Amino acid sequence: MISRRDFLQVSMAASAMYGASGFGNWARLAAQQSLTQDQLLQFDTFGNVSLIHVTDIHAQLMPIYFREPSINIGVGGNKGAVPHITGADFRRAYGIEDGSPSHYALSAGDFESLAKGYGKVGGLDRVSTVVNAIRADRPDAILLDGGDTWHGSYTCYHTEGQDMVNAMNHLKPDAMTFHWEFTLGSDRVAEIVEGLPFAALGQNIFDAEWDEPAELFKPYKFFERGGVKVAVIGQAFPYMPIANPRWMFPEYSFGIRDENMQAMVDEVRSMGAECVVCLSHNGFDVDKKMAGKVTGIDVILSGHTHDALPEPVLVGETIIVASGSNGKFVSRVDLDIRDGRMMGFRHKLIPIFSDVIAPDPAMTAVINEQRAPYADQLAEVIGHTDSTLYRRGNFNGSWDDLICDALISEREADIAMSPGVRWGPSLLPGDPITHEDIWNVTSMSYGEAYRSEMTGEFIKVILEDVADNIFNPDPYYQQGGDMVRIGGMGYRIDVSKPQGERITEMTLLKTGEAIDPAKTYIVAGWASVNEGTEGPQIWDVVESHIRKQGTVTLDPNNSVTVVGT
Repeated sequence: MISRRDFLQVSMAASAMYGASGFGNWARLAAQQSLTQDQLLQFDTFGNVSLIHVTDIHAQLMPIYFREPSINIGVGGNKGAVPHITGADFRRAYGIEDGSPSHYALSAGDFESLAKGYGKVGGLDRVSTVVNAIRADRPDAILLDGGDTWHGSYTCYHTEGQDMVNAMNHLKPDAMTFHWEFTLGSDRVAEIVEGLPFAALGQNIFDAEWDEPAELFKPYKFFERGGVKVAVIGQAFPYMPIANPRWMFPEYSFGIRDENMQAMVDEVRSMGAECVVCLSHNGFDVDKKMAGKVTGIDVILSGHTHDALPEPVLVGETIIVASGSNGKFVSRVDLDIRDGRMMGFRHKLIPIFSDVIAPDPAMTAVINEQRAPYADQLAEVIGHTDSTLYRRGNFNGSWDDLICDALISEREADIAMSPGVRWGPSLLPGDPITHEDIWNVTSMSYGEAYRSEMTGEFIKVILEDVADNIFNPDPYYQQGGDMVRIGGMGYRIDVSKPQGERITEMTLLKTGEAIDPAKTYIVAGWASVNEGTEGPQIWDVVESHIRKQGTVTLDPNNSVTVVGT
């Protein structure tokens, strides 16, 4: 008798056919200028339950360019495993043809020329078209939003998230979970959540004083779909008080809370759940570990680390789906649920090629309404770029190199620090840099640009601490984003070493001298989690710098030497 795991392995093969080989065919279709919306959406309906997953939109309502990382280091048991392979290695792993649409959508190589050929990606009105098409095929599909939605743009900042709330309410998700939303402040989050027409989920969001589940957020939601009782359990970002300012949401505590997650799975199973879905903002490696510890989860819809994978990853009998970021992809997962068990699935990661997928006019109208009051500010050209500007990868995103240059110049500093956040669209050489573009990579509710004195010893402590948040071999201790970006200083990092021993050869670039542990340096940075940080807003600092430059040209950043990978 064939086992359930064998059923799932067959489903993995089917998913691979939809993902990798389906993508490969697009190269020939695009060459013939015949890539169509119908081909992007083609899907043989399967089973009796459909899930639609979007995540990490970061308030990007409009089509954008978005470059995937060229470096994504895995450590410990995840070394060399997806999603920690990039470029040509990634394409070989999934059978993706060089120059194909999936090459452009899923990997960084030859980004500039492919972007000029294939155009922009995303746009919530295109996402709406895809969601509508799936719902037309499977009317009771469950649409789930993985969070990082009400954050990351000029209009989102100035409306305190209301632009995204209005747009997502029009899209009509069935549930969402959270991360950056909490940086709006707990009062604003409560105001929005209380008015949402769908479920706000987070089994790991607790009352900080009483250490019991927070009443505002529900741990799970039941749905009856295709004759199947489906339970969706929410998992908010576990490390909110570490990665973001605790003082903005003092009422809440988070954490992974495996034991409570297991209790929630057991509870919904006891209430008749035949399919259990975890809507997660853990990050992919954390989700893999959780899937190995918590039994009874059929599907984890993964968010936070912005990974886009054309096939789910199977851990035991749990499939993990990664759907990218910035509105660039929509995942569809069809499930075959029989006798209370998932016996198979079919999956497709749908890239949102903005020039191929027609916008949904109703959503376009909603988007235009949100942006209209700010149209002049959004469109104002501040300068131009001769370099590709991107932010993605463990080190040295060029947008952050530009931000660090601005901090050093405008704040008269020796060294600059820019947070290793993953959000923010890309620009191509020759593009204008608009007011909107600057806000797309700097918008947050604690954007003050500080100027401080730090000893060389303290700078090393900061780098070691951040490095351990990223390269600790235990995913449950990986509590940050990517490595803090450094301007004005070079260093060597050995990711295989333990905490305190990874960072060496720290050098002040303007003199070539070694950083002296006892010497004091002027350091400028932004996005401090400390309450009461003073300084100009980072977007003003960057704007001033770009205006003075006129046209931005950035040399390749080779100041960080990475070993141990």
